[in-house]
Amino acid sequence: MISTESHVKEIERVAAGEHSGRDTSVVQSWLRCVNDYKLDPAEAQDAYIVPQAILREHQEQAESLIRISRAGLAALYDQIAADDYVLLLSDARGVAVDYLGNPRLDDELRQAGLYLGAEWSESRAGTCAVGACLVSREPVVIHQDDHFDSTHTRLTCTAAPIFNTHGGLAAVLDMSQLSSPVAKTSQRLALHLAKATARRIEMANLVARTGDDWVLRLARTPDFLDTAPDAALSLDGAGRITGLTPSGLDALARSLGFAIDTPQALIGMPISRLFDIEIDDLPAFMRGQPAGERLLHANGEPLLFASAISPARRPAPKTLAPRSTSPNALAAMHHGDPAMQTLARSATKLAARGIPMLIQGETGSGKEILARAIHDEYNDGGRFVAVNCAAIPEHLIESELFGYVANAFTGAARKGRTGLIESAQGGTLFLDEIGDMPLALQTRLLRVLSENEVVPVGGVEPRPVKLRVVSATHQSLRDLVEAGRFREDLYYRLNAATLSLPALRERQDFDALLAHMLGEIGACYGECYRLTPDAARRLARYDWPGNLRELRNALEVASALTDDGVIATRHLPEAIIRPGATPDIQAQLAECDGNVSELARRLGVDRSTVHRRLKRLRAAR
Repeated sequence: MISTESHVKEIERVAAGEHSGRDTSVVQSWLRCVNDYKLDPAEAQDAYIVPQAILREHQEQAESLIRISRAGLAALYDQIAADDYVLLLSDARGVAVDYLGNPRLDDELRQAGLYLGAEWSESRAGTCAVGACLVSREPVVIHQDDHFDSTHTRLTCTAAPIFNTHGGLAAVLDMSQLSSPVAKTSQRLALHLAKATARRIEMANLVARTGDDWVLRLARTPDFLDTAPDAALSLDGAGRITGLTPSGLDALARSLGFAIDTPQALIGMPISRLFDIEIDDLPAFMRGQPAGERLLHANGEPLLFASAISPARRPAPKTLAPRSTSPNALAAMHHGDPAMQTLARSATKLAARGIPMLIQGETGSGKEILARAIHDEYNDGGRFVAVNCAAIPEHLIESELFGYVANAFTGAARKGRTGLIESAQGGTLFLDEIGDMPLALQTRLLRVLSENEVVPVGGVEPRPVKLRVVSATHQSLRDLVEAGRFREDLYYRLNAATLSLPALRERQDFDALLAHMLGEIGACYGECYRLTPDAARRLARYDWPGNLRELRNALEVASALTDDGVIATRHLPEAIIRPGATPDIQAQLAECDGNVSELARRLGVDRSTVHRRLKRLRAAR
């Protein structure tokens, strides 16, 4: 690695037009940094982490892709974690909306910008893997002093683009290390893994969005046609192409010498113009036929192998009681459980009148899902804005909620900023963990609810707001009121109606819910998953302290581990296989070096659940 002074001089020589032995992608990025962004390589800049409120906005907009990507990222991380790689999923603006890394390196990773919320756009960070990939739309390795900013020259970063089903750039997958071997060739495997995972995510995204369309998966050989195809297309009932996996299709076309100008140009094209096939021929390419016989032809010549998936036809959910009259989003929350059906009917009637609601339930029981369902069914065009009152630092929560005017305090944006409450105008404000809101802010929130107006920090003029307020907590607000930690008048304002979500272990529709979740996961990855009888029994007998969230995580992991779609007992988490042998939570915490966040990730539960278990354990002793 060269010195900072030599690094700066090399960039200056390249900017002056001198030849460089570095990769073309690096040279082009350096030139953009100097000529387009007016960055100075001599002025080092620390990594930038966006504020929590801004991160939530980015995550909300990328919510579907984050969910679809999670299993692929987890599988990749399992392969590379031992080498202290970090995985970042950055959106199309360069902000890391999902992250997997070693908790023991948290402080170093955050300082280096290899962390959740880090912005790696080229215009801010200079030459970096995420930024260069966003501009070039090509996989790239930015190794050590390939970076423009000397702050980042010890890092090695490998990135691959993730495109949406119409060819638009949706995200970037980045694999990074704080330090690595000097040779750039050491990252060849990282580049291969990043590209392969990006294609897998594109495939899952296509299958998840097909609806009533066919999916035609393509491969050069029949060996992995049904499990790891090279590319895929979605087709409507008339045989027109409605979506595709751009990265895989482009690579497949190049390897075969098959003429495709751009993958995007195929949207709307009849499949018969690409291959010697019509929509009615697709059933012959479905599973059940020998893979070696599912051969696609073009212009009479054999070209590649294909596997067809028929349109998803999801049966209506089974019910144990008369059908609910509630709208679809609320009705979809239950699968026959009488308590959930009653709750959905109550939520329907209350939401139609805009009555404030308080949702109570254990961690992971679906409080935000219920709030979103209420919003989806009764929405006047406004946004759903979720605020976790326990996650925002106390010194930031006031400006995050209420916004601020220009120059309200040191470090404030010059134009001020709209708060989360005002940004929910015409929609729904969801206040999660409302019991953790500081007392001083409870007074200000009460004014918002009673006067329908908000005053930004540093401002004097109130701004009118009209929104629905839904709150949630796992605590007893009545107990908090009696303890003097929650305002009684705010309690009654928020608690006009209470909706109590049952814990998963109390629900009577567990089997139907389990089947529904497996169907959703299978649709994401183009697979059909089923449980062995013993695995199903163990899932049904488990206590589920993490509720729906823990169940979803367990099924995501189990489905990723199976090779043939059959989830056996060995694929389930250890806590489910041997619940009586679960280690003491304090011992588990010690294994995580006291890091509560890491333990929560291992258990598949929220941090607040870990804190509650520790508190109960101490009280019992």
